[in-house]
Amino acid sequence: MHPHPLRPARRGAGAVALAALLALTGCSAHGGTRAAPQSPRSISDEQAAAVPDEQASPGAQGPSAAPKGSPSPTTGPVLPDAKLTPATGSFTAREKKYLHGRVPVNMDPAAVLQAGQEACQRIERTAAHDKDAAIGALVAHEIPAADDAVDQLCPKLKPLLRTAATGFPDGTRDKPRAGTYRALTTAQGCTWKALGAGGRVLASGPGPGGAKRVSAKVPSGTLTFVSSGCYAWLPA
Repeated sequence: MHPHPLRPARRGAGAVALAALLALTGCSAHGGTRAAPQSPRSISDEQAAAVPDEQASPGAQGPSAAPKGSPSPTTGPVLPDAKLTPATGSFTAREKKYLHGRVPVNMDPAAVLQAGQEACQRIERTAAHDKDAAIGALVAHEIPAADDAVDQLCPKLKPLLRTAATGFPDGTRDKPRAGTYRALTTAQGCTWKALGAGGRVLASGPGPGGAKRVSAKVPSGTLTFVSSGCYAWLPA
């Protein structure tokens, strides 16, 4: 698995392999291990379909003025739905629904849509090579606003999103559910600790000699689970 660029932990050989894989598939890294961006207020497909298309262009064909990755819903001024029109052609109802509340004023809606479509393509291509790599990228929030892109632009990838929702990223996890988890990496150097009251170590791993696939048994009473070099975790 490849390291998050903002994380100091070293991932080793497995991370190099994942980095090469995600580079091959066009998957981009992005910060944040605690919370995904909030979705904008949703509108129905009927409401989206009612938005006029005065001028339109297929979203993926428009000039790209947006940054790489699917933009998060902005907290600043956004284009009203009536202004979500490309240069030629038209947006579909699903595309309009994705763009609702997401396009900053003075930004090309087609560029924002293109970024979301590219997020879908990155997830799909990565999953074709390594399903765990794609799920790990979703768990670690390495593809910005991927949840919204999958939900509204490429719903066929929702099974990956549902699986990712059961996991958590490398780092610190408060009050994890007791059980066995597997790390989505084969890199050497993955370590973990389950801490109880007062910081007492209840369990740790991977143990003497390590393992190619690291598993962690989190006991009841764990208040904090801390891992390093493990990329992401899923229930085993």
